[in-house]
Amino acid sequence: MTTATASSGFSVKDFLKSFMLTELFKGMVLTGRYAFKRKVTVQFPEEKTPLSPRFRGLHALRRYENGEERCIACKLCEAVCPALAITIESDVRDDGSRRTTRYDIDLTKCIFCGFCEESCPVDSIVETHILEYHGEKRGDLYFTKDMLLAVGDRYEKEISAAKAADAPYR
Repeated sequence: MTTATASSGFSVKDFLKSFMLTELFKGMVLTGRYAFKRKVTVQFPEEKTPLSPRFRGLHALRRYENGEERCIACKLCEAVCPALAITIESDVRDDGSRRTTRYDIDLTKCIFCGFCEESCPVDSIVETHILEYHGEKRGDLYFTKDMLLAVGDRYEKEISAAKAADAPYR
């Protein structure tokens, strides 16, 4: 009889488990376990939940302490972006250094993977902890170089503190 059971794939034990609806009752027990516990509700605008230290939010371009932009137009972030959300154009300055003339990020395409930040050799592009931003229309989420530099200038202290806190793990 065991050979017939193995060859046909029929098992009395499996039949009884499905006939008695044991999986259904296990699920109902699990649901019942949480049905009467105290609910955890966060009133979002007033209450904030803690963010992960490695949360990736709104992008920003950083500057050096002397005010010069960090981006050296190596285009690594543009090359590594899986969503093709970054567009960079560059030009050589009079002193021979290369800088960006155009640095755009389309946040409607961006998947916030962090590859751009990881690939940047000078820590120019970073993803901040800012999650509260929106756009009324598609064009509002198209960030240009000036907009990204403004975000970086405004939140430089927080960006520097987050980078310093994350430094031991890199």
